[in-house]
Amino acid sequence: MDITHLQPGDSVYVICRNPHTQTVAEIQEAAVVDHPDHPGRTVLFLFEDYMPLTDDYAMFETYQEAEEMYNTYFHEPNLEM
Repeated sequence: MDITHLQPGDSVYVICRNPHTQTVAEIQEAAVVDHPDHPGRTVLFLFEDYMPLTDDYAMFETYQEAEEMYNTYFHEPNLEM
């Protein structure tokens, strides 16, 4: 995803890992907003906090895109024989 095209008011879907259990992750919707304390700085509003808008996050435009990537990396393979 090209973050340079994101504007306040946009929504993205982020794959977030649990910091206590790295094998656990979830998809969260985040809002792209102007930082209230730093005018002109666009950030993500995620988990009730303002996060820098960087390429460090696995962000997707739709939930379906995020879910496909989530399933690729976090879904247990089917071990049925």
